[in-house]
Amino acid sequence: MEEDIQLQLEITEEMMTKAVQHLEDELLRIRAGKATPNILDGITVDYYGSVTPLNQVSNINTPDAKTIVIQPWEKAMVEPIEKAILAANIGLTPVNNGEMIHINIPPLTEERRLNLVKQIRNLGENTRVSIRNARREGNDALKQMKKDGLSEDMEKDAEANVQKLTDDYIKKVDELIEAKEVDIMTV
Repeated sequence: MEEDIQLQLEITEEMMTKAVQHLEDELLRIRAGKATPNILDGITVDYYGSVTPLNQVSNINTPDAKTIVIQPWEKAMVEPIEKAILAANIGLTPVNNGEMIHINIPPLTEERRLNLVKQIRNLGENTRVSIRNARREGNDALKQMKKDGLSEDMEKDAEANVQKLTDDYIKKVDELIEAKEVDIMTV
């Protein structure tokens, strides 16, 4: 039975870890007025008939804090990359010089900063919900184990461990959200 409890705790923790990792990935994509190649994550390009991530058909660099430079590996890919960036609707305008694409990152307005903070808080709340769902699933599995013969004391101890995991992961989410808010609101 103890192995089953340990396994269930590990499964619950893995679900919570995945929720926090997803939040971290999403936060990387939100631009805080600084150029970062992560802004372009998720953009795909039609590369000879197959949908390919942008970073697999080009080099993406940030020569300074306000510029992203995309150097396609093939000259023929300049226009498809430019179209893909425009179609991604990330609020950035690519400039094509025939060989590479420059993207200038405009400074954030106060209104845009506040909207980004709302978006970040929303992501944080969605992650907290995922963590609470993992807690519920873990506790449901423990209740099922109790029906299958687990002692009440062992179930209560295991539920306390699940709650501690939940508290720890929600604290991580709060810290990530707070750090990103500070990053965005810093002019």
